[in-house]
Amino acid sequence: MSTPTAQPSPEAVLPFPPPYEEGSPKKGAEVVVEALEREGVDTIFAYPGGASMELHQALVKSGKIRTILPRHEQGGGFMAHGYARATGKPGVCMATSGPGATNLITCIADAYMDSIPLVAITGQVYQTLIGKSAFQETDVLGMSMPVVKHSYMVLEAEDLPRVLREAFHIAQTGRPGPVVVDIPKDVQQKVFTPRFPLELNIPGYPEPPKASDDDLKTVLGLLEQAQRPVLYTGGGIISSEATDALRRLAEATGVPVASTLMGLGAMDPDHPLSLYWFGMHGTVAGNWAVCESDLLVCLGARFDDRITGKVEKFAPEAKIVHFDLDRSEHQKNKPAHYPIFGEVGDALRRMADLVEKTDFRAPDLTAWRAKLDQWKEEYPFTYKESPHILGQEAIEVLYEETGGEAIITTGVGQHQMWAAQYYRFKEPRTYLSSLGLGTMGFGYPAAVGAKVACPDREVIDIDGDGSFLMNVQELATAKVEGIHAKCLLLNNQHLGMVVQWEDRFYEGCRGQTILGDPDNIGSPDNIDGLYPDFVAMAQGFGVKARRVIRKEELREAIREMLDHDGPYLLDVIVPYSEHVLPMIPQGKSAKEILTE
Repeated sequence: MSTPTAQPSPEAVLPFPPPYEEGSPKKGAEVVVEALEREGVDTIFAYPGGASMELHQALVKSGKIRTILPRHEQGGGFMAHGYARATGKPGVCMATSGPGATNLITCIADAYMDSIPLVAITGQVYQTLIGKSAFQETDVLGMSMPVVKHSYMVLEAEDLPRVLREAFHIAQTGRPGPVVVDIPKDVQQKVFTPRFPLELNIPGYPEPPKASDDDLKTVLGLLEQAQRPVLYTGGGIISSEATDALRRLAEATGVPVASTLMGLGAMDPDHPLSLYWFGMHGTVAGNWAVCESDLLVCLGARFDDRITGKVEKFAPEAKIVHFDLDRSEHQKNKPAHYPIFGEVGDALRRMADLVEKTDFRAPDLTAWRAKLDQWKEEYPFTYKESPHILGQEAIEVLYEETGGEAIITTGVGQHQMWAAQYYRFKEPRTYLSSLGLGTMGFGYPAAVGAKVACPDREVIDIDGDGSFLMNVQELATAKVEGIHAKCLLLNNQHLGMVVQWEDRFYEGCRGQTILGDPDNIGSPDNIDGLYPDFVAMAQGFGVKARRVIRKEELREAIREMLDHDGPYLLDVIVPYSEHVLPMIPQGKSAKEILTE
């Protein structure tokens, strides 16, 4: 008769057992909350349901975490996104199984596209029901797999402390992104003694790489020889907290800087070296500078199609250097002569040090800078005067009345581009917008999340009527929770950006792009056909609101919105015929940019 072999302890099967701190016996759901507290989480945006009730019951007992109830799971996900964008810390959202989890998928995909740290916790049905089409069962791991940085389904309650510690680490290190943690209800209910790891051991997940000294010296050597160099900067500058290093390097070398929308605020737009932002609706100077460059140093960006236009005609004469800590981005969209694998913040700081402490010979860029200055002077962002309030004008007035100090969120559409053009962003983490996925409905819940994160800052959603309506229910969250997020609504009764394309490329044929009453759409003076009535709607949620039609009322109304102590909706009626310019048509090059 054989003797049974003793099974190893859980610690013994780990290759390197981490030191841990033992807690007191409690339910799995309570362990989740304690793990969140240990990660420094102060806010979670969470909508309850059958599979997540245990987690909500545990959250009620927390004295450290504020639980905010959105009115839709997508609203909660975008609140977490706004919180993360405004702070750099992971945003946390939670939903129940089934439709609750699927309603978070868009938010998860949005965070993935824009490289935003997000931890999404979902309840799941009992393990005995998984795979049996149980009530409100969905495979959230499978559904979200293409749009997450990592995902977990926790099948052993004892794994909860480790999994949550890993989830937060993965979400915010390296290239940030979303992590999903799916927790079956029986795991939430199990009582056990948790062991909270004090160190992490994640095989296959190394520390973020650093560029070699030789790589950095090569780039500086290229800069010394260049005649038309440009620094092309993106969201990686923001997420790596490298704003100061970028400015140091630009000033020490004299090289101009052109940003993506994700990188707005890393360089002061009024700085002589700034070309502000470029791409489909960016500055003429920025687009032409990149197009004519002989050296393009890409820092924390990914050659997105809205930046490159026709790839073959993008910076055709330039040697291209591409810094990125995600190897999959190298050579994906635009071939780079010098792909450099490394964390961009570290690289910028070390290059700036090398320039300042060595015999770096800054290139003579007098002629190049003169040409860029001429383009900036000849082709500023501009619009024609109108008897009606234009969206551009409303944003300019908002900029003046806030002194450029507000955090701005946006929905997606024309207003999103005008916000970037006419609200000049001088600091990072002040322009929060859905840029990779381009999700309508992002603006107001993101403003709620940013306001929670930064209660002493003015936070304003610049939105369009189509985009705003997709998550209008979050006005209720703002009212009930006392979150003073405000909205400047540019209401043209149309899907403005699609209408612009219809006008430019489809002979003005309207393909379901009119949001108001087609029989009553006329000039902004005709308000009979304007619906929904956003003022009445906001008031129905208990939020103060006002409609503005005439120019002479605009500034005073914006001042009233800013002075109001609470959430506020300012419904500004604008014409639907206005277009966002400049514009590079899809598939065209920067040299084919439209300015009128």
